[in-house]
Amino acid sequence: MAGSKTARAARAGRTKAADDVLFDRELEDLPADLRWREWLLRIEAVIFASSEPVTRETLARVVGRNCSLDLLIDDLRDELAGRPYELVSVAGGWQYRTRSRYADTIRASSAQTRSATAALSESEAMVLMAVGYFQPVTRGELSKIFGREISRDTIGALRGAGFIASGPRSPTPGAPYTYVTTKHFLSAFGLETLRDLPDVEALEDAGLLSRNERAEEDAPD
Repeated sequence: MAGSKTARAARAGRTKAADDVLFDRELEDLPADLRWREWLLRIEAVIFASSEPVTRETLARVVGRNCSLDLLIDDLRDELAGRPYELVSVAGGWQYRTRSRYADTIRASSAQTRSATAALSESEAMVLMAVGYFQPVTRGELSKIFGREISRDTIGALRGAGFIASGPRSPTPGAPYTYVTTKHFLSAFGLETLRDLPDVEALEDAGLLSRNERAEEDAPD
């Protein structure tokens, strides 16, 4: 068994090495301007083909070792200046997104879009928002925040959609599972990191969240 795993790993290593030889990243036979243009088209193709934000490490596999990805991204954004879509930084990578000024146009067309957020009910969206702000958070803590029981079905729906995942066990009695948001959550809502979430105080003022209620209920007598 161990021998077969070693053999498979060796074959995979040889295949990757062969791919590295066949795929010319450096493009040293091209003039500098054409080389830059080809690198630009390569990263555009990779980002366009991907269903998730593309990381820096992924893009680095298709351009030269001394190529500046940041400058390539800047040039690509300049080329898209007059287009109805743009290149944005989300979830630790880059992804194409339709410009917000065309949101009404897309809704009016009733076209099927790639966004997963429309599938959420209002209740699920509220629970997801609470997980985003209070993570890692247990189902019991979510129930206290909303003043009603948050069902396992709601948690299951958010997990099934890829928005949340299990976090560390809570140190409270029974060590229940906590829940945290995923990279898909960041991507779906156009966030680069959790620091880009709207200010929690503004949501509290609007009555959408109440961390004070949670703190009071969790406080010892």
